[in-house]
Amino acid sequence: MPPSRPVWSGHIRLSLVSFAVKLYPATSSASKLSFHQVHEPSGKRVRYEKVVPGIGPVDKDEIVKGYEVDKGNYVLLTQEEIDDIKIEARKTLDLVQFVDNCEIDPIYFDRPYYVAPDDDLAEDAFRVLRDALRQTKKVGLGQLVMRGREYIGALKPCSRGLILETLHFADELRKSDPYFAEISDVKPDKELLALAQELIERKSKPFKAEVFQDSYSEALRELVQKKAKGRKATVAVDEGEAPTGEVVDLMAALKQSLGKGGKSSGGAAAKRRPRSKKAA
Repeated sequence: MPPSRPVWSGHIRLSLVSFAVKLYPATSSASKLSFHQVHEPSGKRVRYEKVVPGIGPVDKDEIVKGYEVDKGNYVLLTQEEIDDIKIEARKTLDLVQFVDNCEIDPIYFDRPYYVAPDDDLAEDAFRVLRDALRQTKKVGLGQLVMRGREYIGALKPCSRGLILETLHFADELRKSDPYFAEISDVKPDKELLALAQELIERKSKPFKAEVFQDSYSEALRELVQKKAKGRKATVAVDEGEAPTGEVVDLMAALKQSLGKGGKSSGGAAAKRRPRSKKAA
């Protein structure tokens, strides 16, 4: 029995083949610490109420959704009006296209969901699709509706099952050009590039998520536990050595990282260029 309730139940369809599945959240926020705002003198939690300037607190029944068309001018919509135009809940994820595993830019990925067969009857078709995707190294694409919103879904094998990752639509992403416009087209020094590549090769190894620990959350949790016990809270969070902003001899730094040591002999020193006020 899965540890959580499904967020979506429906069918996956490939041409004339269709089988029932359920989607479960693949991520959990349970390990993250959350804080409330508290009134320090009384120790009581701060609450919020909905107010209208010049009127004061209002009842929930008097609140409708509004879209601002001009400054301070709203088009008002009732929940009934919104429900009337809501996209018909698609209970079928039609796989309309397949792409290579690495073809989708990671910036498009939003949220992962585990996909499991809904019953024994669906399991045979489920396994066939899973293994076919794994052997062809392809990702299946389609669209579905969850919680009244439409999503692009990318379906791929995951362990003994499947995982569906929702994708951002193209118009949800900001263009990158304005952020990178001031980066020059100058090619890096070949020797510096070779040293960086060697350092990358030395540090390359299979990915294991458990190697990376959330030390900040652990330190916060320890801080909370100490204060809860009435002890002096002196938990330090090691954020590493901060950059100094000094001129850096990149050649020497790379060689030192590789254990070669010594200073550069004729290699280009990568001096930190002063950034304009506009860029800063």
